[in-house]
Amino acid sequence: MNDLSIDLGKGLKIANPVFTASGTFGYGDEASEVVDVNRFGGIVTKSLSLEPRIGNPPPRIVETPSGMINSIGLANIGLEAFLREKAPYLSQLSCKVIINIAARTEEEFCDVIKALDNEKWISAYEINVSCPNVKEGGIAFGTDPDVLRHLTQKLRDKTDRYLIVKLSPNVTNIAQMAEIVQECNADAVSMINTLYGAAIDIHTRKPKINTVIGGLSGPAIKPVALAHIIKARKVIDIPIIGIGGISNGEDVIEFMLAGASAVQLGTVNFYNPCAIYEILNFIEQYMTQYNLTSLQEIIGQALV
Repeated sequence: MNDLSIDLGKGLKIANPVFTASGTFGYGDEASEVVDVNRFGGIVTKSLSLEPRIGNPPPRIVETPSGMINSIGLANIGLEAFLREKAPYLSQLSCKVIINIAARTEEEFCDVIKALDNEKWISAYEINVSCPNVKEGGIAFGTDPDVLRHLTQKLRDKTDRYLIVKLSPNVTNIAQMAEIVQECNADAVSMINTLYGAAIDIHTRKPKINTVIGGLSGPAIKPVALAHIIKARKVIDIPIIGIGGISNGEDVIEFMLAGASAVQLGTVNFYNPCAIYEILNFIEQYMTQYNLTSLQEIIGQALV
């Protein structure tokens, strides 16, 4: 067996470089009868907010060529129910557990972290900065450099736990955003979140999702994700966790060559929830084929 482990720094070492992506795998227990969740390097939970959220009204998901558009609206059971109903399962997993956090204000982010910080089984937080900041007129936390800086610094001051900031691609300069996150001493960035997307039914002449515009994911956005990772890798040293259209082992290696230390599987979980088995098998074969003793050897190699 090859060594697929990756050291993400600050004591966070994962058995292999493949996580689930937030919102595509629930809280893990929903898929536990289909796939061995512990085969992943880690699971990133669906976004968790302070209070329960019912999300956007349906229809809120639609398939598109090489992808899908969703407008779920961060529906989740809320912090209290999460700790009561989901924590017992998650705390027993042998893979790493990363809690994705969503909020409408900085204070809500801080309140969720405060409530979770005593839960020893949690390995890291992933901060969803694509959320609208209600105190700033609805602007997403991750699209304004000053807002992103203030939030990241505030959360860094609130916790010593491994802190990942999930960057939005819907900005002019994603490298600048990555630099801000590093300057504020976050431990890693994950990128990219979904791109803006829309779809229209030519027969009803209506948008196919209720909110008209949603988030595009899947293989269609893979080249965009790779380009953004390359831009960020050139200006930051902290680990990058790559997201965007990854569906097989070749994609994982490609993202790592572009500068990602690990990746997250998203849309593929909807049509092939057992993709993790094929991906890990491919990575094993790739390492043998190229005589790799560690995957760390290939991170960012395409940029050298």
